[in-house]
Amino acid sequence: TGTISSLQRQLEIQESQLRRCRSEKQMLQRELREREKELQALSAKFYSLGEEQEQAKMMVTMEKENRSLRQVVSELKSKRELQNELISELQGTVRRLQAEALSSQHQIRRQRREQEELQGRAETLQHRLLQTTVALESITSKATGLSTSLFFFLFYLKFERYRNKIIQATFRTAGTKPPQAELRDEEVLEALQ
Repeated sequence: TGTISSLQRQLEIQESQLRRCRSEKQMLQRELREREKELQALSAKFYSLGEEQEQAKMMVTMEKENRSLRQVVSELKSKRELQNELISELQGTVRRLQAEALSSQHQIRRQRREQEELQGRAETLQHRLLQTTVALESITSKATGLSTSLFFFLFYLKFERYRNKIIQATFRTAGTKPPQAELRDEEVLEALQ
């Protein structure tokens, strides 16, 4: 953005110089036309004079003025050529600055598109990471629940095996009667003691 504003400022400066040169060129052309009119007026004066002496004097004066006017005209022409060269240089600079500004705008638009794409990718990755984290936590909690349930289930199986062995050892000894109904844990403990 700074480059574009700098280029725009340079462009405005070059355009103002271009306008100034054009106005100077117009002023020089007006001055040239006025000098030509003066020359024509002097020529008309010369032809209107009737006497030879005055014509001779006027001729000398006209010659001097003609030389002076020719010099002024040649100076004005050289100035006009310089102004034309400056105008063409300024136009080239203006075109170059416009091209640079356009290129900078294209580059900024491309960088914005790339930034938006990267931001979209980052958001997608962040969303996937969140989903993965939630799934991992769910799997971890399920695995923890399963391992706890498995532990209690194995403990219960071992406990039942141990209980059955105690019952068999207690009621297989000589002089004991087998139980008539299902035994409670307290009854098994009393018989064992």
